Amino acid sequence: MTKMRKVGIMGGTFDPIHIGHLILGENAYAQFGLDKVLFMPSGHPAYKLHRGATNGQRVEIVRRAIGDNPHFELSLQEMRDEGYTYTRQTLENLTAAHPDTEYYFIMGADSLLTFDTWKDPERICELCTIVVAVRDHLSEQELDTAIKNASCRYNAHIEKLSTLNIDISSSQLRKWLREGRSCRYYIPGAVLSYIQDGGIYGTK
Repeated sequence: MTKMRKVGIMGGTFDPIHIGHLILGENAYAQFGLDKVLFMPSGHPAYKLHRGATNGQRVEIVRRAIGDNPHFELSLQEMRDEGYTYTRQTLENLTAAHPDTEYYFIMGADSLLTFDTWKDPERICELCTIVVAVRDHLSEQELDTAIKNASCRYNAHIEKLSTLNIDISSSQLRKWLREGRSCRYYIPGAVLSYIQDGGIYGTK
């Protein structure tokens, strides 16, 4: 019997990516014995005005952030000019293309709390294992209750990620960058240089 590959998925706007994202990916890789972790930036609709980085800039930001990690990989599966894609659609495309792979979808506890609002949550749970990391505003007990409820409702396989609780938001970092505050160590050096050289987020 062929051994199934195990691949993690870290999705998000990554506007910008920061050490919290990278630590989650690395800890999921180690805890679940993954073969690799896909970092999958989502697209901004081409017709919609946004105040962050462009699609191309965010792709380059992720590429620079993960470039020195051999088990991290950039995926453009959700990078489309027409805008956002649904997680269910992404997982169906991936499993159809790679039937020998089990997928582990990594999310924060805040995403699990709003999982009912996602499109086709039952189908998502059929296609992957959900990996959840705790966030500052949620206690371990509250997270355990949310995992139990979602597991029962959707017959889901949900695992809790053992990781440091590093509660950093991309929106806070964008604000700091606009204000000229230091984001050193919050954002990888290669990414911070790219942001500053390009004047992204209002940096000078």
